[in-house]
Amino acid sequence: MPKVTIYTTQVCPYCLRARNLLKRKGIAFEEIPVDHDPAQMAAMVERSNRHTVPQIFVGDHHVGGYDDMALLDSCGELDELLGL
Repeated sequence: MPKVTIYTTQVCPYCLRARNLLKRKGIAFEEIPVDHDPAQMAAMVERSNRHTVPQIFVGDHHVGGYDDMALLDSCGELDELLGL
């Protein structure tokens, strides 16, 4: 199963939704908070070319934000990406 990484902030409702979706699927993930860490925020922007959270990666594949991940899930493609 590929490593899942999610860049988040504490007050983001979409971050909470993304975490909950991954938890419901039983997926372990690394969460990287960026709200008080400019270096991690810069790394997220460099990696994703986006300034919003969450930013979700499955291995080196950039899924995007919560809406992108939810769309993949509704199409049945998220499970394949996650190796489920």
